Parts: sequence; C-alpha cells; structure tokens
Amino acid sequence: MAIEARTHLEGCRATIDNDSAEFISGAMAALVNIVITFPINKIMFRQMVHGFKTPAAVSQLKNEGLATLYKGCLPPLIQKTVSTSIMFGTYAAYQRHISTRAPNLGPRQQKILAALLAGTTEALLCPLERAQCLLQDVRHQHRFRNTAHVFSSMRTHGLSEYYRGLSAVLLRNGPSTMMFFTLRDIVRDAIPLGDDAKSYQKLFADFLSGSLTGAFVSTIFYPVNVTKINMQVEYGTPHLSMRQALRLAFETRDRSLRKLFSGVHLNYSRAMLSWGITNAAYEVFKQEYETRYRSCDCL
Repeated sequence: MAIEARTHLEGCRATIDNDSAEFISGAMAALVNIVITFPINKIMFRQMVHGFKTPAAVSQLKNEGLATLYKGCLPPLIQKTVSTSIMFGTYAAYQRHISTRAPNLGPRQQKILAALLAGTTEALLCPLERAQCLLQDVRHQHRFRNTAHVFSSMRTHGLSEYYRGLSAVLLRNGPSTMMFFTLRDIVRDAIPLGDDAKSYQKLFADFLSGSLTGAFVSTIFYPVNVTKINMQVEYGTPHLSMRQALRLAFETRDRSLRKLFSGVHLNYSRAMLSWGITNAAYEVFKQEYETRYRSCDCL
C-alpha cells in the first residue's frame, strides 16, 4: 500500500515538473478562444487579402451562408490549440532549462530568451496556417473541399508548398511571443490587486492584461501578418519573398498605406477579445489543473 502511494505521488510530481500544466492549459484556452472568435477572424482575413471594408466583408460572408461560416475552422482549431499549447508549455520549459544552464542571466533576460525560442518553435505549424489561408480565401472556395483535400493537393507541388510564408511566420512568431510574455507580466503587475482579491477580480486582471498586450502586439505585427497571408494564399505559382508580397499588397491597395492597414481596427478588437479570453482561460485551467494535484498532496 505504501509503495502504491509513493508511486502515485512520484507520478503526480513528475507531471507537474514536466510543465504538463502549461501545455494542457494552453490547449484548452485556445479551444475556447477559437470557437468564440473564428467568425471575426474570417472577416478580418477577407480584409487583409482583398482590402475590403468591414461591412463589405460581413456582407460577403452573409451571401455565402451560415453553412460556410466555420469552413476552414479545422486548421486554425488544430493549429491554434497546438501552437498555444506549445507557446505556454515550451515557454515554461525553456525558462526552466535556461535558468539551469545559464544562471548568470537575469530573470528578465531568461524570460525574453525563453519567449523567443517558444515563438520560433511554433513555426513548425506553418503548414496548418497555410491550409487555413487557402480554405478561407474566396478564390479557392471551389478548389478545396476541406483540410485533408488541401494537404493532399499540396503534395503534388512538393514540401516547399506546405511552408510558403515561413520567413514571415518566423519574423512574426519569435519577436511577438517575446513581446507578449514580457508586456503581459508588466501590465498584470500594474493592476492593483490586494492579497484578498476575489477570484473574479483575478480573472478580470488576467483578461485585461492578456487583452491589452495582445491588441498592442498584434497591431505592431499587422503588416507582417498581411505579408504572410499574401504569401500563403498563392497556390501553384512561384513563391513570393516577403518583399515581393508586401509590394504586391501595397500595389493592389492603390499604393495607400491606409489601405494596407485595412482591417487593423477589427484586428486589434479581435485580438483584445481573443488574447483576453486565452490568457484568462489559461490561468483558470492551470489553477484547476494544479489544484487537482494539490488535493492528492502532490505539491
């Protein structure tokens, strides 16, 4: 009996020590977020690709019908669930590893390096972002039936077709993840909460810190996202460099910087909601996860 109890305790400790809480909580938070925000993201996508104003993008989705509203949802559902899990999980894992291997670095430097590595690791999921772009673009509406069809079709063009836009993904992921984790902690610490703060007050603080940070970071990297999407919506054509894609987007928007940022208002509004939900849900799931293990005297 004592051996069984000790084995159970060691198993629980191992689960906590390998950052399972961060991986699982990140995945669950992303799942909640995608279900709520996907329609908004689809409108923003149309604006990024075609330069539509919000009413025109909404009207286009209405004309396509409710049945197609969540078309293309599977790739971001998989991609965002896995990427957010990787983002939070590897951030914690890298931070622990760096603190052990490079103890001379200060806490802030350790966090910055861990966040950069975590964001870069997320780039492995570039093919899912690629599939999402093709499924959401109205030009490919009748070419691709679903996610599996996209992947099987891209196979005929070779591995490089899966990784269109990788350079833009790498440029976006590492720096934006670093900014998110750094600024999120600063904003969270600036929110006045006493030791006796209620759970709903902590939840609001987590939502607010994630919301403000996510909106700011996504706005800063909006041109990179526009470039990435314009690279990834192409199919079976010569690959565009980031410079070529940005120039093409600029030209198709009448060489107007304002039109290049078409959709940015919806973007930061979506980011505020999306990252607020993600950050708050992550903290809730993580606390619940750890509480369950504390209940069996694991911590």
